[in-house]
Amino acid sequence: MTLYWAVVFTLLGMALGSFFNVLADRLPAGKSIIRPASHCPACGVKLSVPDLVPVVSYLALKGRCRYCHAAIPRRMLMVELATGIMFLLLYLFYGLSPELGIALLYFSLLLLIFIIDLEQQLILNVIIYPSALAVLLINLIWPDTGITHGFLNGLAGGGAGLLLFLLIVIASRGGMGLGDVKMAGLMGLILGFPGIFVGIFLAVVSGGLVAGIILMLKRKSKRDPIPFGPFLSLGTMAAILWGQPIMDWYLGFFGF
Repeated sequence: MTLYWAVVFTLLGMALGSFFNVLADRLPAGKSIIRPASHCPACGVKLSVPDLVPVVSYLALKGRCRYCHAAIPRRMLMVELATGIMFLLLYLFYGLSPELGIALLYFSLLLLIFIIDLEQQLILNVIIYPSALAVLLINLIWPDTGITHGFLNGLAGGGAGLLLFLLIVIASRGGMGLGDVKMAGLMGLILGFPGIFVGIFLAVVSGGLVAGIILMLKRKSKRDPIPFGPFLSLGTMAAILWGQPIMDWYLGFFGF
């Protein structure tokens, strides 16, 4: 039975990953996510069902459009694979439980934010505001599932994230965007208080390490912007899964 559900969630993840690619392409451009139907951006030909099978179509077509042979962005394949693997791992972590449904929603939203900010350096209000509303409702309706932390605790976490990042924006004089501030607020709603600080800590550490490697390899200069949203997303994901053990280890390490 475990194998059956593992396959189901993997395939579901890959299918949703294909949809996330559409969102990542259209939302930043302000385009409809419904019309026009999926088409090749190079030649404009409407894609048929055999062209749209997640992962399989990309591999079968060798990464090129069936009609004009233009290269299909590798990101399409990577997102479909990553979402499939993510859904599988979340199923294995939570099993068939209410926590699984909430985790799938949160991780999907965070992945979408990750993709768009990585490519466009944008954290879109059209994603942040509905996501925040959804998290507030979940915190209110299911206040203690092991992932959620209650309505008031979520508000406290959201307020702490907003305030902290707003102070950083003021201190850095534009070194960080308001999109990151809103993202920190969403993180707080998801992680609660004091979980928000675990998520931010993980984001800062991972972001600093990656930025250091990029600079060391001279892929970018110190003046080139490095989007922080992807690291905030990853920090939130890690804190959802392991936030409490990390907090317990930290407090135990310092003898609290």
